Amino acid sequence: MSNAVHIAEADEIIQALIEARRASGMTQKELSELTGIAQGDISKLEKGNANPSLRTLIRLAEGMGMQLKVEFCPASR
Repeated sequence: MSNAVHIAEADEIIQALIEARRASGMTQKELSELTGIAQGDISKLEKGNANPSLRTLIRLAEGMGMQLKVEFCPASR
């Protein structure tokens, strides 16, 4: 896979995180307070300046009252 494909996939995850947080009606600060993840770290994630661990994504999802869903799909050719 090309680097551009990986960047596009990362952008989808970032956008999903931002949309989920906004849909839950939370600010980054509120999500930080619920999850114990620093607001600055949430900001870095949302700007694409950090790579979250699976554990971090699960904590963020739980903080928003959601579940994290990961899918493996066949690569398009």
